[in-house]
Formats: sequence, C-alpha cells, structure tokens
Amino acid sequence: MNFNLQPGGFLVIVGENGVGKTTLVRALLGQLRPKSGSIEFNGPKKNVKIGYVPQFRNLDEEYPLSIRDFVGLSLMNRRVPWLGRSEVLRLNDIMNQTNLEKIADRPVGLASGGEKQRAYLAQALINKPELLILDESTASLDNEMKYELLDLVAKFQHSDQLSVIFITHDLPLAQKYADRFLYMEHFKYKTGPIADLPVEQVEGR
Repeated sequence: MNFNLQPGGFLVIVGENGVGKTTLVRALLGQLRPKSGSIEFNGPKKNVKIGYVPQFRNLDEEYPLSIRDFVGLSLMNRRVPWLGRSEVLRLNDIMNQTNLEKIADRPVGLASGGEKQRAYLAQALINKPELLILDESTASLDNEMKYELLDLVAKFQHSDQLSVIFITHDLPLAQKYADRFLYMEHFKYKTGPIADLPVEQVEGR
C-alpha cells in the first residue's frame, strides 16, 4: 500500500470490516510497528503530533469528571496535578471552539452521545495536533450530530491546516467532507480524488 496525505488534506478510508483499516490506524499512531515498508511525514520532523477520536464509547453515568475536566485530561502534567495559566487558557479556548462551554460543568457521563463525541474531539484537538484521526467516530450518532461533528472538524482543518484521516462506512459523509479517498479491499486498494470514489463498488460490499 502506498498513499499520500497532504498537509491540510482530508482523507477518508473506506472498506468492509476486516480489511485492515484499524491496523493501519494503529500503525500511524505508533501502536504497531510495520513488518515492512515505512510511514513518513514531510518536513524535518520524523514524527507529527496526532490527535485521535475513537468510535463512540459510552461512559457510565457515575463517571466522576465534568466535561471540562474530561477535556483537560490531555493537558495534565504528570509532575503536578493541576493546570498552569497557559493550559487553562487553552482549555477555555478549545471549549469555546467546540461549543462545549455552556455544558462545561455537566458530568460527562450524563452528556448526550453527540456531546460526548464533541468532548472526545476537544480532547484530541487541545494539544494542537497536525494530524487528526477519526476512527468511525460518527457511527453511533444521529444524522444531525454526524454533520455537526464533521463541521467542527472541517473548521479546524481549514483554520489550522489540520490534516484529517476519517474511517467511515458513511459514504455521504465521505463525499461531503473528504478531498481524497483510500478504498481498502483484501490484498488490494484504490486511492485518488474523492470524485473518483468507486461508490457502486463500495456499496456492493
């Protein structure tokens, strides 16, 4: 497999279950070491800062943190159990940008599915990543919430030159937001501009 993602680009990964989409993501995140080949990032740095939003993970109603504290977990310094002034300012900023400020004190376990996914998104974005990976992050959301979440992602993509990889089975979402696709099959793949996505082939799987 060989594909490119340009800075500020939006790549959608599609394909049936079991073709290796999650394995690819784990390799990008550094959780798996490729047996062959390499993953390279442009520029002088060998690595880039990556944000990750998982599939919907429901949190128990008794989960002790507020939405604000949950988002701030990504800023916690292991040496001290509190946030510094610059970190508090960054937390306030990301809460505002992801439309969470009005429900900041709500226990995250009592938040709606869409609110929880926005909290996961804010947590992934708070450290200003260069690459954001969404692993079927809209799968359990209703149609309105799917577009609301992806609209937020697109806003950061354009304002911060954020590169995005989005794994999904939702072709309308893919066609609306992505500029390139990677279609994975067993032992083969296709990639190209989103306008060339082989919709009938993907839907036939």
